[in-house]
Amino acid sequence: MARAYIGFGGNIGDTRQLITDAIVCLALRSELQILAKSCFYQSAPVEATGGDYINAVIEVETELSPYNLLHVCQAIEQEFGRERPYANAPRTLDLDILSFEGVTQNETELMLPHPKIIERSFVLLPLLEIAPDMFLPNWGELKAYLPNVANQRIEKLACRNCNCGEKDVYSQTAH
Repeated sequence: MARAYIGFGGNIGDTRQLITDAIVCLALRSELQILAKSCFYQSAPVEATGGDYINAVIEVETELSPYNLLHVCQAIEQEFGRERPYANAPRTLDLDILSFEGVTQNETELMLPHPKIIERSFVLLPLLEIAPDMFLPNWGELKAYLPNVANQRIEKLACRNCNCGEKDVYSQTAH
């Protein structure tokens, strides 16, 4: 079993619900268990068009390979209506593998860790919410990069009756 972090985002439709439903789809898979989920964050587009994005990050433990996890994530994107008319187009749902325990690779289809983690507040803040001491080879402690994204507009969204940021949020659903 390997630990991985997956980022979610979107800016078309009821994105909060789409992300929640996509997380449930992942939780129902026997090959992985969701360990933690961040709160939702609303952010301005970065290198993209359209309205504000809603983002979140989850931590999973999986027996899938990085490429198999990527294919599961892409299938969920398709199921939720993801279209790719051009680079960084507005989207219903985007799932990115941010890091995968023990794997560093720089391949066209899948770069690990995700090369933009340290450049985007909408990834860094929710990731650090659930993994505050995260350390990645070649980058070190991720919290050291917070000043670099301080100028990006982002807001942690209030939620009622949610367990965001806590461990084992979806574990009862996963089995």
